Amino acid sequence: MLLNRRKVRIETERLTLRPPVHADFHGWAALRLQSQPYLTPWEPSWAADHLSRKSFTNRIYWARRSVAGETALPLFLIRRADNMLVGAITLDNIRRGPAQAGTLGYWTGLPFARHGYMREAIGAVVHHAFSKLDLSRIEAACLPENQASRGLLEKSGFKYEGVAQSYLQINGRWRTHVLYASLRHDRRGKTLTGQA
Repeated sequence: MLLNRRKVRIETERLTLRPPVHADFHGWAALRLQSQPYLTPWEPSWAADHLSRKSFTNRIYWARRSVAGETALPLFLIRRADNMLVGAITLDNIRRGPAQAGTLGYWTGLPFARHGYMREAIGAVVHHAFSKLDLSRIEAACLPENQASRGLLEKSGFKYEGVAQSYLQINGRWRTHVLYASLRHDRRGKTLTGQA
């Protein structure tokens, strides 16, 4: 199924999820800067030009290529009430063939954290991935101490699957992550939180 990047738009109760566009730059840069102390403990180290227009333009081109090539689905969360950017979610590393899987990543700006926006977005993206992209498995990973993200994944129906040593470089260090997954036809029962 080939996606047309101009038509990738997912509506939820309060949000419009759509790929980033050039006009998002100022809102994105301001929200990322304002939220930097909140985000950096959980993210890869920011490049020196992370908040530059050039870097953002590169993100736009990557998003377009990824959607067109069906390798990723990068979406901004836009609150419809006031057209504010509240965060982003990306279904990345989409694998076809026998895997039919993808990896979920997300962030919310500090002013919009703990308002249920990301749970709303995750539910919509997972539904889209299973019903429109015909994926069978959505994976996600987070730091063991990130209780907010672990709780979010579990409330969104993801099940704990284990631990991956030195999984990603976060804030400049290789870090172990806990792994979660949501399956299209999940018969695993209630989430069991792992002790990591």
